[in-house]
Amino acid sequence: MSEPAVDQQEDRRVDPYDAEWRRPAATPSEQRSDVILAIALGVGTLLSLTLYTIAGFYPEPAPMWASVLWAIGITAPLAFRRRFPCSVSIVVAVMFIVGGTVLVPEVLFTNITLFLAIYTVGAWVPNRRRAALVRVLIIVAMFVWLLVSMFIQATDPDALPSLSRVGLFSPLVAFILIQILTNILYFGAAYFFGERVYQSSRERAALEQRTAELEAERARSARQAVALERVRIARELHDVVAHHVSVMGVQAGAARTVLDANPAAARDALTNVELGARSAIDELRKMLGTLRAHGEPTDEESSPSTVGVGQLGRLADESTANGLPTRFELVGTPVPIPAVVSFNLYRIAQEALTNARKYGGTTATAELRLRYLDDAVELEVTNTGTVPTVARRGGLGLIGMRERVASSGGVLEVGARARGGFLVRAAIPLGRPGDQAMEPVAASIADARLASSAAGRPQTATTKDQA
Repeated sequence: MSEPAVDQQEDRRVDPYDAEWRRPAATPSEQRSDVILAIALGVGTLLSLTLYTIAGFYPEPAPMWASVLWAIGITAPLAFRRRFPCSVSIVVAVMFIVGGTVLVPEVLFTNITLFLAIYTVGAWVPNRRRAALVRVLIIVAMFVWLLVSMFIQATDPDALPSLSRVGLFSPLVAFILIQILTNILYFGAAYFFGERVYQSSRERAALEQRTAELEAERARSARQAVALERVRIARELHDVVAHHVSVMGVQAGAARTVLDANPAAARDALTNVELGARSAIDELRKMLGTLRAHGEPTDEESSPSTVGVGQLGRLADESTANGLPTRFELVGTPVPIPAVVSFNLYRIAQEALTNARKYGGTTATAELRLRYLDDAVELEVTNTGTVPTVARRGGLGLIGMRERVASSGGVLEVGARARGGFLVRAAIPLGRPGDQAMEPVAASIADARLASSAAGRPQTATTKDQA
């Protein structure tokens, strides 16, 4: 029976518990150890052969030259036992039978060699059906040869003269039973240990593969965490910088326009630029402090920022003061909402008003509404004026809005209105109280007012922002 050599280039990724799993090929160091083992067994066999010959183990043993050739023939194939395990085991089994038939005076290393050959088939042959078939054929052949030899001895009156043949359970019968039992244990152990080593190799390969997969998953999770953190930082920087720089640009442009005609108005505009710069620096400092903080946040740092829906009224006032008349309206009874949701809604409103100021034109106005529904909170920002017909390339504002709403499990609606202008509506469901840090109700009530601009809109009662 021939067999293909184990492919050393085999690197298919398969499940080690699958029937098609193939044990990795023997490494060069393992092959070198097989050569050393074959040489050591060969030397041992020759030494044992000499001692058995001197001891007169057989009355008429095989010639010494034949015994030496036999010793080489039964041990040399073991140098290739992991590359061609089936072929090696068959050769060793044949040499074993030949040695016993021609009465080679050696029974110690012979048994070790045959045991190792059968064991190797079970431990290294990837095709388990072939491995089982080869071992069963060898074991059956060995038992057939053993039974034939014992039958010849039992029927030959000159064989084993020291053992009596008298009685149903004579010493000869006992000797034969001992031989059978010994061979059963011998071949059974060779079969069992080979099978067990192969299964252990499969389990070890499965464990190594799962460990590698866990390491890869851990590395992938770490990369994703870094990427998400970079996106979050980029979103915060965009919202803070874009808003304040946009306001500063409008104020600086107004100051340049009226610098000669109205120095007082220009001074006020430049003051607003200075205040906007300080606000931007303050928010950046808070955000960077949060990013650099270690351990659990303190009570003052328990929310991602000090801003939230409680400051929407002030945001509307700032938008009005910066050239975009904005009306703020609170609908419904304020209830505690998660601090992260409150912060995200504020940033969405801030970005929507920034876009309205940038693209709506000089005559644009805006409305900012916060609605408390039964199981959700809804933010709506609308503005009049022009709407860009082509989306600006590289813009990150709408992307940031979608990310904020998605992180809170909400729905975002953006687009041009049929009657003109632009609409941004974010609806976020409210979870059960206690799920997250909650925004105090008082902060929202303090801004529960209608902030009206001087753009000719009906005046409504307002209260000063207490935040």
